Amino acid sequence: MIRRFARPYAQAIMEVVKTPEAARALYGELGRFESVRARSTELETLFENPGVDAAAKKSIAAAIGVRLGLSDLANRTIAVLVGNDRINDLASILDAVDSMINEATNTVVARVRAAHSLGDDEKAGLQRALETRLGRRVQIELSVDATLLGGFVAEVGSEVYDASVLARIQKIRTANA
Repeated sequence: MIRRFARPYAQAIMEVVKTPEAARALYGELGRFESVRARSTELETLFENPGVDAAAKKSIAAAIGVRLGLSDLANRTIAVLVGNDRINDLASILDAVDSMINEATNTVVARVRAAHSLGDDEKAGLQRALETRLGRRVQIELSVDATLLGGFVAEVGSEVYDASVLARIQKIRTANA
């Protein structure tokens, strides 16, 4: 769920970068910064502390950006978020940016649980099958679910495509009942 305050920031990012491809590149850079920030309770505490001067927070964020090799645009975006006390909300803003990129590229996200890790060929085949079925580009978020005997379960929005072995067994039982 995208938080309401995140949309204006995401919209601003989309307007500044102009294309979904440029937005995806910036998203990746901001995601690297978020990964560092989220792993550090010290940084989280620092950025939320109103007693720490905004200039000091921006300086620390800039030093992290330099260390990560972030672009000027990524560093300026981070500075705006720090200045508006929203840097600890970067994950929500990134979720909104991702949603806007997907909308702009007619892409849906398929959350796929598979019985085992899928190889590149299997993943590509699944992606093609889902794209054919849905008539849209598909971005797969894959996780392994040891409770599945085999196959996969794909969730796209409110739709569920269950191609698991257990679903097939239940289908056979229902047909024979």
